[in-house]
Amino acid sequence: MIVEIKIDNDLKKIDLSKPIDISIPLSGSKENPIAWYLDKPSISPVKDGDWIGKVSEGAAVNFNNIQFNPHAHGTHTECIGHITSQFYSINKTLKTFFFSTKLITVKPEKRGEDQVITKELLSDLLKNDYPEALVIRTSPNNDLKKTKKYSNTNWPYLLEEAAAYIRERGIKHLLIDQPSVDREHDEGKLLAHKAFWNYSIKERLDATITELIYAPDSIPDGYYLLNLQIAPFENDASPSKPILYRFL
Repeated sequence: MIVEIKIDNDLKKIDLSKPIDISIPLSGSKENPIAWYLDKPSISPVKDGDWIGKVSEGAAVNFNNIQFNPHAHGTHTECIGHITSQFYSINKTLKTFFFSTKLITVKPEKRGEDQVITKELLSDLLKNDYPEALVIRTSPNNDLKKTKKYSNTNWPYLLEEAAAYIRERGIKHLLIDQPSVDREHDEGKLLAHKAFWNYSIKERLDATITELIYAPDSIPDGYYLLNLQIAPFENDASPSKPILYRFL
């Protein structure tokens, strides 16, 4: 299905029958990615006495409980409520779901034991582009990211200046293939989160961060339409399914 959309006063076409899913699904298996020192998520049938909610065990339906943490167990989208004492729900703050998007591949800069994404790296790749959303694919990149156990790995992260630069360019939605835009062990400073949301200043309540995506190298850098899908959780974060569409 081909549809036309208007972006920056230009009509562009996309094929809705050719979505590009850059989410990592949540499963109850050991293959599920894990961060933040938790165990794997659990998906298991309800048990009530001798009754087991599983068709293969004699039930009429499959009836599972799911236990997981959105920040630790797969692709998730979060709002400023992730770092505020006041409650904000991603289900309330994310009100539209289609955005002009640029996908860039960034090779983080080595600084001591850290790998950092700097303002200069982003500036070189964004040039004069001002998308509504930015997808950051870090290099090296491979499908091990879909099953990696991230705890205590000191993953690549954004410097505070880089996150502020993204905010200053008017980018509302930031997506990255790491468990956090911040350093794993940062003493709770959360400098990149705070800079992106302009925390405690003029806070950007309608801006979001999506973490733990996976964009294979077969998807070229460039401009796309993003459909940012979330589950309707009244929580600071929700499992999410970001979908890209190529412009024709």
